[in-house]
Amino acid sequence: MTPNHPGKPGLQAAPAAVRFDTIAALDLATLTRGDLDLTPIECRANLFRRFAMTHPDRLAAHARGADCLILNKVRLDAEFFSRHHPSLVCLAATGSDNIDLDAARSAGVAVTNIRNYCTESVVQHVFSLVLALRTHLLDYHNRLLSGAWSRSPTFTLLDYPIAELQGQTLAIIGYGTLGRAVAAQARQWGMTVLISERRGHRAPRRERIEFEAALARADIVSLHAPLTGATRGLIDTTALRLMRPGALLINTARGALVDEQALAQALRRGHLGGAGLDVLSAEPPPADHPLLDARLPNCIVTPHIAWAAREARQRAIEQIGMNIADYLAGGSRNRLV
Repeated sequence: MTPNHPGKPGLQAAPAAVRFDTIAALDLATLTRGDLDLTPIECRANLFRRFAMTHPDRLAAHARGADCLILNKVRLDAEFFSRHHPSLVCLAATGSDNIDLDAARSAGVAVTNIRNYCTESVVQHVFSLVLALRTHLLDYHNRLLSGAWSRSPTFTLLDYPIAELQGQTLAIIGYGTLGRAVAAQARQWGMTVLISERRGHRAPRRERIEFEAALARADIVSLHAPLTGATRGLIDTTALRLMRPGALLINTARGALVDEQALAQALRRGHLGGAGLDVLSAEPPPADHPLLDARLPNCIVTPHIAWAAREARQRAIEQIGMNIADYLAGGSRNRLV
C-alpha cells in the first residue's frame, strides 16, 4: 500500500481489491465547508459521491447503488433498510439515535460510529462559556459599543462583577470521556471538582456524591450525560431550585437534558448567575425559542459547535476512513452492529 498521509497510521490508500465500488456521503455540509482533507474516505472507493445535504425526499436517490453510506444526522429507519442494503453505514458522530439499529441488524447492514474525536474541542468550548459568563464578557463588549467606556470618568468600567475560577466548585453530571476531560482541566484551574452520581441513586459510588448534593454545592454545573429516558428533563424546576444562587449551568451534551422553560424562568428570576448552552432540544430551534430571547439575562447560546474545531472535524474524517478500511479487512472497529 502507498501511504497518502506519511506519519498517519491507518490512512494508507487501499488497493482496488479492498475498496468499495461506491461510497456516498449524504450530509457533508454538517462536517466540512471545504476546509477538510477527505482523502481518508476518497481512497476507500472507486467512486465517491458527495451530497451537501440529503432531505428525506432525496434519500432513496442519493443512497441508491452505494455500498457504503456516510452520514451525520440523516435518519435511516426500518423502511429505509427494507428497501436499501448497503454493506456499511458510517456515522460521522458518536450518537446513533438517528439510525434504527435493530432494522440495520435484521437487514445485515454493519454500522460504525466515531469516538473521542472532539474531546479537546468540547473542553475548550465548555471553558469558553464559563469564562465568558464569569467575566461578563459579552456585557462589557456591549457596554463598550454603546459608548460607555468613551464616557467613563475613569480608565476602566466596573459595571459587572468578575470572578476568578480558582477556588470555585464544579459539578460534573455525566462522567464519561468528556466529563473526565472537563474535570481534569478544571483541576488545572485550581477548582474543586464534584462528580455526581446518577439521579435517584442513594448509594453513591466511590468518589461520587448524590445528584442533589452536587447541585447544591456547585458554583458551576456542567452537563455531559447521554440523553436517555432517565436523563430527559434531568435539570428541571426542582433541580434548578437546588442550585446555589449565582451558579452557572453549562450544557454541551444534549438539549433535552434541560427543561428549557424552567431554565428561562430561573434566569429571569435572577436565581442563576447564567447559563451557557451549545445544544437545544430542537435543532435548528424555532425563532421564538424561550432561550433565544435577547432580553434573557446572562444566557449565551451557541449553535451546536462545541465539537466543531477544524482539528476535531479532520479527526472525524480520519476515523471514518479507518472504520471503512477495518471493515474491508474483515474487522469490527467501532462497530455498533
